[in-house]
Amino acid sequence: MAENKRDYYEVLGVAKDATADQIKSAYRKLAMKYHPDRNPDNPEAKEKFTEISEAYEVLSNPEKRQRYDQFGHQGVNFGPGGFDFGRDFSHFEDVDLNDILGAFFGGGGFSSFFGGRSSRARPANNPAGPQRGDDMNFRLDVDFDEAVFGSERTIDLTLPAQCDECHGTGAAPGSKRTTCSTCGGTGSVIGGGGWFQVRQTCPRCGGEGSIIEKPCRSCRGTGHVNKPQHIALKIPQGVDSGSRLRLAGKGAGGLRGGEPGDLYVLLGVKDSDLFVRDGLNLGVVVPVSPIVAALGGTVDIPTPEGAAQLKLPPGTPNGKIFRLRGKGIKSFRGPVGDLDARIEIETPVNLDRRQREELEALNKTLTRSNFPEAQSLANKSRIFFAHKEKLTGKS
Repeated sequence: MAENKRDYYEVLGVAKDATADQIKSAYRKLAMKYHPDRNPDNPEAKEKFTEISEAYEVLSNPEKRQRYDQFGHQGVNFGPGGFDFGRDFSHFEDVDLNDILGAFFGGGGFSSFFGGRSSRARPANNPAGPQRGDDMNFRLDVDFDEAVFGSERTIDLTLPAQCDECHGTGAAPGSKRTTCSTCGGTGSVIGGGGWFQVRQTCPRCGGEGSIIEKPCRSCRGTGHVNKPQHIALKIPQGVDSGSRLRLAGKGAGGLRGGEPGDLYVLLGVKDSDLFVRDGLNLGVVVPVSPIVAALGGTVDIPTPEGAAQLKLPPGTPNGKIFRLRGKGIKSFRGPVGDLDARIEIETPVNLDRRQREELEALNKTLTRSNFPEAQSLANKSRIFFAHKEKLTGKS
């Protein structure tokens, strides 16, 4: 369930007990260095900026930071697509280059400094209102047969749920949130003087704009507690590795009456001992006796729906592939794949004396015309060595 990401504290280069100001300061230095606008031809800088922005989004928020400290990346998952850094960043504080430079030019960035239009304002924060729970990811490996035919599973995992004692407010009974007196509810403070001013996250409320008079004892002010969940999952037929199932409302619990997030189950399908899979198509190796391959006959081909009979023509060569249309995997969306049966001539073993004598008698009756592939090889070899003798003078 945890994602393969670097530790957020390591990304920003701060200690795990770093203050809000230290986190903000580290982020600002890295954001100035790696912002895409300052590194237009450097894709690595863009990746760095994406990583540090995601780390700051979590560590600058007291509630998200607390969940991250407890659950790691799982506790602050940004949804099925992760943290979308491809969109406009101006609604994140100090992420857009205008916002970064605005800290040095009084809040308006290059645009306002030169008389232009300032960047879009950040939406007002409402810490007392309902908040939707985070979406969560879960990795589940299933057997090949389950993926082909579908199955039902029960997932056991622990997820953040709304605290029953404070109903997700983070405040102890009888307590409440009050407007932060340091920032006046804005979530940020401005330092410096004259034209050189620096906007920083409010050190008292951590950017929330409000503070809890007395934190809830059960959730320690986060509004969330860990609860084991037993979730029924129906796996549809035809799923493959990489398929993702969405369970609406089964993610992290919301806060203050907000709806829960969704749970996304990423499937991994184990290999089959019988079939080789390519999407909805299947491949299977069918061992055949040399007698049946020579004379022709009917062989059974395993398919997901049962055995299918295939009539081999006389003289079927080793490696011949027969395609059985519509005998592959059936998708829950409707399409059905094909099945390729590859003939593999199996040499008989453990022969008794009578069988050996009969095969020796048969072998004496066979001529080169019975083996056209071997004859073709002999002809090609003769031509090759004749050319060699002509070129080198050596036989």
